[in-house]
Amino acid sequence: MQFDRLIPCIRRLALEAGDRILEVYNSPEFEVKAKSDASPVTEADEAADAIISAGLRAAFPDLPLITEEQAESHALSARTFLIVDPLDGTKEFVQRRGDFTVNIAYVQDGVPLRGIVYAPAKGRLFYTQPDGTAVEERGPFDKAEPGPLQPIRVSKPDNAALMVVASKSHRDQATDDYIGKYSVRDSRSAGSSLKFCLVATGEADLYPRLGRTMEWDTAAGDAVLRGAGGHVVRFDTHQPLEYGKPGWDNPFFIAHAPGVMLQK
Repeated sequence: MQFDRLIPCIRRLALEAGDRILEVYNSPEFEVKAKSDASPVTEADEAADAIISAGLRAAFPDLPLITEEQAESHALSARTFLIVDPLDGTKEFVQRRGDFTVNIAYVQDGVPLRGIVYAPAKGRLFYTQPDGTAVEERGPFDKAEPGPLQPIRVSKPDNAALMVVASKSHRDQATDDYIGKYSVRDSRSAGSSLKFCLVATGEADLYPRLGRTMEWDTAAGDAVLRGAGGHVVRFDTHQPLEYGKPGWDNPFFIAHAPGVMLQK
């Protein structure tokens, strides 16, 4: 993969998709439909998916493309592929809470090597550089030329006073019980893949997820966190989360800065 070509491409597509998402988000009303698994989908999901899919297929026609909104892609089997969640956090989008993201990632041999997470309503843009290091770009965002870039790095955690981030829409008692095993200075809730990015920037030390997710939910955030020096591991074994699994389902996982003393 030519990462010098990949990164500008996925950055531009994420920004274009974000523009379309915000058009719908800022409209007086929009239709919300239910997919077969009862999760919500809007015209913003579908429009963003169309923009990103067309762009990626034109630029990288030989790579398998997996997207949340195209059921036929879910039947594919691959270890090296592009994977997209065009609007992660649809519940936050529908409730106009702003914590939704555009996620695009490149996975090679089961490892998310490069990715971008764009939160259009928050004005935050995180991605990996061609060399794999992670940055946050400051807006306003020009599609042709990147603006000021801030390298991002995970925290050096204090296990006596950890900062924890957890899901806004899917937090439950099991998650709270697990967080209770740590000495926590403070915790916050966030939606979508922003949680990975908060660990990547050092705004949080730990993000546990004891609930169902799919690979398109996590790959881009995982890549950004990896580029910032962090880890995403399985909850049960503490081994790295792998991609390209049958059905694209994830096990429970923990995203964390190195140095966090993980609990079982």
